[in-house]
Amino acid sequence: MRMIELAETSERLAQTSKRTEKLNMLADIIGRAPADSRGLVALYLSGAIVQNKLGVGYAQVYALRDHPPAAEPSLDVREVDAALEALNLHKGSGSAARRQAELSALQARATAEEQNFLCGLLLGELRQGALESLVIDAVAVAANVPNDVLRRAHMLVGDLEQATRVAFEGGAPALEALALQLLRPVQPMLADSADDVSEALAQLGRAAFEYKLDGARVQVHKLDAEIRVYTRTLNDVSVAVPELIELMHELPQRELILDGEVIALRKDGGPLPFQETMRRFGRKLDVAALRAELPLSVFFFDCLHCDGRPLLDEPYRERIRVLGQVVPERCQVPRIETDDVATAQQFLDAALASGHEGVMAKVLDAPYAAGKRGSNWLKIKHAHTLDLVVLAAEWGSGRRTGFLSNLHLGARDPQSGGFVMLGKTFKGLTDELLRFQTEAFLARETQRDNYTVYVRPELVVEIAFSDILKSSRYPGGLALRLARVKRYRPDKTADQASSIDEVRTIYLRSLGES
Repeated sequence: MRMIELAETSERLAQTSKRTEKLNMLADIIGRAPADSRGLVALYLSGAIVQNKLGVGYAQVYALRDHPPAAEPSLDVREVDAALEALNLHKGSGSAARRQAELSALQARATAEEQNFLCGLLLGELRQGALESLVIDAVAVAANVPNDVLRRAHMLVGDLEQATRVAFEGGAPALEALALQLLRPVQPMLADSADDVSEALAQLGRAAFEYKLDGARVQVHKLDAEIRVYTRTLNDVSVAVPELIELMHELPQRELILDGEVIALRKDGGPLPFQETMRRFGRKLDVAALRAELPLSVFFFDCLHCDGRPLLDEPYRERIRVLGQVVPERCQVPRIETDDVATAQQFLDAALASGHEGVMAKVLDAPYAAGKRGSNWLKIKHAHTLDLVVLAAEWGSGRRTGFLSNLHLGARDPQSGGFVMLGKTFKGLTDELLRFQTEAFLARETQRDNYTVYVRPELVVEIAFSDILKSSRYPGGLALRLARVKRYRPDKTADQASSIDEVRTIYLRSLGES
């Protein structure tokens, strides 16, 4: 399929806010694509590429927009994939120049529309209001397969291109045959929120309660002597956590997939700030030295596979039973089962007194819903927080002169694929954060005016707030009151940020409505 068709479709997607129209456009082009490029078409229109990281920066890619465009379209989707694969192979001295030359050659063959599409694709910023979730829905329509079957298959393989190919080639039976595989991470199960333990128990009945640690989510795979550790975003960080690798080697099981949290602890056993834990994931060199300075502890809370036995569809009580047989108690998250509010509240108070974020409440009979956020897991924190995306920042004044300070905060909109602004804040920003975010925002700048720098919606920041107010100032009709920056979340991507639907739910709860 020609790239010009994708570029033109992307432009039409950006021109409509109606989800049904977007869905129909996507289903049409994916359905028309030749069999050998359907997966790539779906992947590209979701804003992703096979190669993931190409080692080219924002300035390098956008400099290519000045390249004279081709008069007539000639690029094919598979040609682009081959060119990006060749680009990805360049390593070592002189590789940046070689990548730039090959990018220029690719852009020289592209029309103006194709150049714009390619720039957005390579930078992960296709502004068309169609996130991966909508593309998955479109593939289900085009391939005439059940949406839930396709979504489960995609979550298991973590590869939209592969899931699309299987959907068209084998339909629902082939998708259902896809299974959990060792050394191939699955998307983590996610949680909804509850205001307190009373609400959680009213919703769940008798439930398991676990400490909610303020660390880094990890998924650990073991296949004989090979062990890999993946983050929440499925990046391989095995080299950064040697103590976790060593622990897994000590366990006698040949095959394991465990879900847990790693965290840096003080000498008294209390948690260090989240940023301290994340320091361990930002360095590939001198890992031993940093380990000596900042050792990590791991606490597991789920088992997805054990010695030939997949556990995703087993109830939580069975998965946790297996976990207890596999992992030493010191490496398990503190946990109780109860249907008593007072007992659950005491457990929450103990978690908070220990310095942790709060607790998780979990349905005992629920399976592991990979990649899904739902009410089978509820997080109960001490204060309201949301993980929001930074859309822009305003230049500071006074002691903040020269720094980008006041943040424009947006919640993810699943319907449009964009973000809904909820307000601004400059509270909670330390000098260190001001320096960090100024550099990070300028590296992601898309445009600016006299006061504001607009950025690619990539950085996720955890925001604490007192409540949510009705507001005519912002398009979502809601605004955060007393918003304050708690921390940046480098472990989360923009498509994992809190949604506007979550914000509306919190607002309605505050009014006493369901």
